Amino acid sequence: MPAKPRYRQLKELIIDRISTGELKPSDRVPSEMDLVDSTGVSRMTANRALRELTNEGYVKRVAGVGTFVADVTAASHVLEVRDIAAEIEGRGHRHSALVMQCCETAASDEVAAALECDVGARVPNVMLVHAENGVPIQLEDRFIRPTFAPAFLQQDFSAVTPSAYLSAIAPLQEAEHKVRAQMPEPDVRERLRMRKREPCLVVLRRTWAHGEPVTFTRLVHPGDRYELAGHYIPPGTETSTDSDVTVLRKFNL
Repeated sequence: MPAKPRYRQLKELIIDRISTGELKPSDRVPSEMDLVDSTGVSRMTANRALRELTNEGYVKRVAGVGTFVADVTAASHVLEVRDIAAEIEGRGHRHSALVMQCCETAASDEVAAALECDVGARVPNVMLVHAENGVPIQLEDRFIRPTFAPAFLQQDFSAVTPSAYLSAIAPLQEAEHKVRAQMPEPDVRERLRMRKREPCLVVLRRTWAHGEPVTFTRLVHPGDRYELAGHYIPPGTETSTDSDVTVLRKFNL
């Protein structure tokens, strides 16, 4: 793998100090000159690292005062990563999960590229179907960087979702989503109880923690049981509505 740019290495160093609690909300972050002196990077590199950390909500810069760790609980994201069980239960409905597979598997080209590991490397994989009041609404196929969660495969994912378990191990730092519509494979159609010729919506999600990609997930949803919605609030702007953002449609079950 090619070496990471110095500004990215510097960002990951600061993010790691924040995620481990070494730097807490409102703590002062080293200045550009401090970073230049301690790491040997150029001032331009230090400036870019701090600027991107500010744009991503990790730190806040106060003119003439310094840079401080932001209160992550106050950060707003365009597309949130939510626990499906909590969403369903929040609607007053019953969540259940059927585990189809929970084992190590050889990383495909796609998985290896997403997790930045070797093709064929053994990686933990769980596949399960989430249901709302007994109706299947999501097939989750998740791959994990082996060093991130050593006890991952020992969990009972019919009782706790992979998302909830991993969030308890380390806070999510970054997420990437790709959404596409397609016709499902026959086995997926059967597991989700979909009609013939019914399309599905696929969400490909990659997440980072401690500055490295740690999960790659394919989420498949029946086309008539899923919708995407978002509510973006520019930094520093008060919300004009108190309505919740709905990710899974509130359909009658």
